[in-house]
Amino acid sequence: MGIQVGDRIPAATVNIKRDGIDAVDTSAFFKGRKVVLFAVPGAFTPTCSVQHLPGFVKHFDAFRERGYEVACLAVNDAFVMSAWAEANGVPAGLHMLADGNGEFTRALGLELDGSGFGMGLRAQRFALVAEDGVVKHLAVEPPGEFGVSSAEAVLEALD
Repeated sequence: MGIQVGDRIPAATVNIKRDGIDAVDTSAFFKGRKVVLFAVPGAFTPTCSVQHLPGFVKHFDAFRERGYEVACLAVNDAFVMSAWAEANGVPAGLHMLADGNGEFTRALGLELDGSGFGMGLRAQRFALVAEDGVVKHLAVEPPGEFGVSSAEAVLEALD
């Protein structure tokens, strides 16, 4: 069973491309912050690029006005995440977290076996809200669906 509401975000290392590739400890990243984390099965994939990421870009300011950091997670490398951010006009401050080896995704218990599609280990499509490292809201999509993890659904859950 994967992470649940009330659980603490597990410790793992993800990467983010800034001037170089920076390692980010998830425990430190979530500590003392309110964070909306959404995960996609893959950068540049259809639903992720046409609906999921663009929704969070569109509503980024609404999350920030409510005091939330926003982070996107994918089992891709930091170079791919950076290129995807650039291609989609991701605003500064929307953290593009690369979980290249799937360590954090597995620690969350929200991995997806995409090997039947030539994609290997990936993250399930989900969104969670954490405050000071504790999960307050979790929305995991059934396979092939998109709705409960959308920016609009997460904003509604915050109200």
